This record gives sequence, structure tokens and C-alpha cells, in this order.
Amino acid sequence: MQSLSPRLVFFGLAILALASMLFAYYYLQQHLGLAPCPLCMTQRVAVVAGGLFALLAALHNPPGWGRRLYAGLCVLAAAFGTAVAGRHVWLQHLPEDQVPACGPSLEYMLETLPFAETVSMVLMGDGNCAETQWTFLGLSIPEQTLLLFLAILLVSLWQLFRARPAA
Repeated sequence: MQSLSPRLVFFGLAILALASMLFAYYYLQQHLGLAPCPLCMTQRVAVVAGGLFALLAALHNPPGWGRRLYAGLCVLAAAFGTAVAGRHVWLQHLPEDQVPACGPSLEYMLETLPFAETVSMVLMGDGNCAETQWTFLGLSIPEQTLLLFLAILLVSLWQLFRARPAA
């Protein structure tokens, strides 16, 4: 049996990232009117970064260490996204009296605070991030995103460590 070509796997990851972003923007944000919180925006950055790395890998289609390098970049993006989504899920499951206070908007923080402080505040999350605005099959958006990142992470790790495919 012939194994999947690395190029097809990378294209699949890129298409998955694109579909995820189209769903988030056009359905959740535009159609349902759900405004993304700072942690949601950070997760979107991770999805886009992983998708871009996968697209570059598919277009470049390098053999050997090049495939592993691109797969490693996809692993890093997915691992970062997994950590942020995990923190978001954790915030959503805190008891109401332990939820942090709501903070300023991301735009305000970017305009008024130093970048490092903005990043720190965004990654900590706030009360806005603890709200569950929409669910599908009983899973909140961050829970769905966490599953997406875990799937991307597993496929990327497989790309990183799998034996060289037969030509």
C-alpha cells in the first residue's frame, strides 16, 4: 500500500486551517455576531501560522530534513495553539467567583501598553474569555479549537517522525 505523500498531508493541513478560519470569521463572527475575545484572537493567529507553514511546505515540497523542518514549525504552531486553547477552556470551567475581571479590549491594549505587557495580559485571559457564547455538540468554541489543535499536532508529529515515504 502506498503511503500518503507529504505534500498532500501538508495541503490537507493548510485546507483545514483555511476552513477553520472561514468558519470562525464568516459563521461565528459575521453571521452569529460573536466578537472574538483576546484568547480567541491568539488562537486564530496560531491556526493561521500553522496553515501558512503547511501551505509553504506543500508548495515547496522539500525532501528529508526540509519536510521535517516544516513539520516542526507546524508542531510549534499547534503546540502554542493547544496551550492557549487549554488555558481558555480552563478559564471557562472556573467557578464564577474565581473568574478574573474583564479587561480592556485588545485594540486598546495594543494602542496604550507596551507590546510585551499586552501579550502577557492577552495570554492570561480575562472575564470576557470565560463566557461560553456558543456550543456545538456540547462543546464550547475553545473546546472545539483545542480538539482541532490536538488533531493538527498529531498529524504534524506524524509528518515529523514518519519514515521517508517511498517515491
